[in-house]
Amino acid sequence: MNNIATNPLERHSDTPSPSQDEAVPLRYCLYARKSSEADEAQALSIESQTKEMLLLAQREQLNVVEIKRESHSAKSNGQRPVFNELIEDIKSEKFNAILAWHPDRLSRNAGDLGAIVDLIDQKKIIVVQTYSQKFTDNPSEKFLLMILGSQAKLENDNKSINVKRGLKARCEMGLWPTKAPIGYFNDKMRGQGCHIHIDPVRAPVVKQIFEKVAYEKWSGRRIHKWLKEEVKFKSVRGGDLNLSTIYTILNTPLYTGTFEYPRGSGKWYKGVHEPIIRPELFTMVQEKLAEERKEKKVFKEFTFVKLLTCGYCGSGITGQEKVKHLSNGTVKHYIYYSCTRHKDHHCKNPYTREEDLIVQLEEMINELDINEIGARHIIDHEIARYNKLRTSVFGIEKETPQKVDIRTYAKHLLKEGTIFEKRELLENLKNRLILKDRKIFLEN
Repeated sequence: MNNIATNPLERHSDTPSPSQDEAVPLRYCLYARKSSEADEAQALSIESQTKEMLLLAQREQLNVVEIKRESHSAKSNGQRPVFNELIEDIKSEKFNAILAWHPDRLSRNAGDLGAIVDLIDQKKIIVVQTYSQKFTDNPSEKFLLMILGSQAKLENDNKSINVKRGLKARCEMGLWPTKAPIGYFNDKMRGQGCHIHIDPVRAPVVKQIFEKVAYEKWSGRRIHKWLKEEVKFKSVRGGDLNLSTIYTILNTPLYTGTFEYPRGSGKWYKGVHEPIIRPELFTMVQEKLAEERKEKKVFKEFTFVKLLTCGYCGSGITGQEKVKHLSNGTVKHYIYYSCTRHKDHHCKNPYTREEDLIVQLEEMINELDINEIGARHIIDHEIARYNKLRTSVFGIEKETPQKVDIRTYAKHLLKEGTIFEKRELLENLKNRLILKDRKIFLEN
């Protein structure tokens, strides 16, 4: 009776063992991956693959030492953590054989396919076994493996082209090719998903949002507060709209009946859906938003921002500059500090002028323990800088510095120092500075 080979490498006597050593034990890793591609929706699931391949292993007496499952797509190189782990395990010689349902389970991109073939060349992988084929370090078998892997990549590339062509065709028909924005809903009839219809509950509110920004000059934050507290507006999923979503709505031209797809492509289409607002209203809103962006670009740094905490709600303190034109033609600039109202939109902490804060800080320095001021290192740095200037520029030899009063110097920094010096001084205080009812004090 002829002996039937149980080792996959021994099935074809005319194919020499890649390792030339029939005694090398094969240690298989069963790799099962569920594809996320749409055309493979009916493909075997991970568990089905695993079950079928374990039956094959039992039939062929293959030594499966580990099973790895993964649901990530194989389209992109290096994006599958489990597959990357498999490659590292093979390099460390934990496995020397792979069991998979089909070559496209292993790779649908050139990078991962190349990694498998390289490991076969290095004798790290002795065999790749699929349900119907096996691939070893044989030129014909490796070539076939690469063909099958390349075919899977070709399918992905063609699919991408077909999807883009389909999206373009829908846009040219005036159909919105993706999920409907707030104020519309997608048609639920089969094959009609790109048709969008007016949401009778949310569309009127969307129109009001545009009108309040255009005509009443409301800010995004005021709109957010109005939607949450007065309108009680909810998204389709039942949640409140965040600030970024509000600005997304205000920047979406689809509401006028025309749309750009993809956004930023410069390709505009006339939609067949019913508009919610007039194009003129959308233009007015864009002008208002452009003014807001222009104002934000004029950035001014304020000394005590991030150093003070609101004594009412615990929010941070922000600064703003007010310009007053006097009757004699001169202009006065005033800096005020107030609560950001991040934690409490109704915080009652009043505005405080910067000059008043500096006066209070000077009084505080008079009362502090000298060790709490922490300005000694600043003074030492200034003296060293001064002596270096005298020596290198004026040729005056270094003098023994006179004793400097720390309190006096700290108050000098508060009045005449740079923003950096003022901040450095206050950051050395041991406790946080609290601002409440125009009064500043150290947290206990």
